[in-house]
Parts: sequence; structure tokens; C-alpha cells
Amino acid sequence: MSNLNFEEALTKLEEAVNKLEKEQLSLDDSLKIFEEGINLYRLCSKELNEVEKKINTIVEENGEFKEVPFEYEEGE
Repeated sequence: MSNLNFEEALTKLEEAVNKLEKEQLSLDDSLKIFEEGINLYRLCSKELNEVEKKINTIVEENGEFKEVPFEYEEGE
């Protein structure tokens, strides 16, 4: 599973969620899909955290430009 890129992992995670929400699954099948979803979530989260560390923002302050770490605020 670790050989998936972010987009592939996200697509598989969405598919797992849809299966759990819409299909009549046995308890064993539900648990397997849930565990797969957790692993996919962790993979996506790790990828996003790594990318976030690389992103910087350029801001203008007092007529000068400087580079600052990117900070995401909820609701944007």
C-alpha cells in the first residue's frame, strides 16, 4: 500500500468510505475495509504533513518581501 501516491490513496480511501456507508457487509468485511481505510488515512496524512513542511509563503512587510512558513487556518 505504501507504493500508492497521494491521489491513489485518497481515491481508495473514498471508495472504502462509500462501501462502509452504502453496502450491506458482514462484520468481518466491514472490519477489513475499516482497517484498510485507517491505513490509507495514515498514508494520506503523512504525505500532507511532508508537503506542508515544504511549503512557504512569501509576504510583503514594510516594503520588503520575506519567506515565512505556511500556516493553514481552519475555515479558509
